[in-house]
Amino acid sequence: MPNSHLPPVDPPAIRPGRKLPSSRAEMLRAMLPHTLECLKSRRANLIGDDLIADYVALDWLEWAGGGLRLTETGRNLCNMVNRRAT
Repeated sequence: MPNSHLPPVDPPAIRPGRKLPSSRAEMLRAMLPHTLECLKSRRANLIGDDLIADYVALDWLEWAGGGLRLTETGRNLCNMVNRRAT
């Protein structure tokens, strides 16, 4: 379910190994703690397909057994974002 309030991302830009525009990456970084809360509460449907694709392309999330989970990179980044917020 795409989020209409987010800037569109050209699909080739979200392929693994490709960098996203810095403004998009910053937005994703800021939303990572909320994304993690959605995953913990089993509400991945609230994240949006476009965000999931971006997180996977950045290696912050990965598919595992039909579900999503944070990668080591994603955990480190989430910890860093949480430390900055406090």
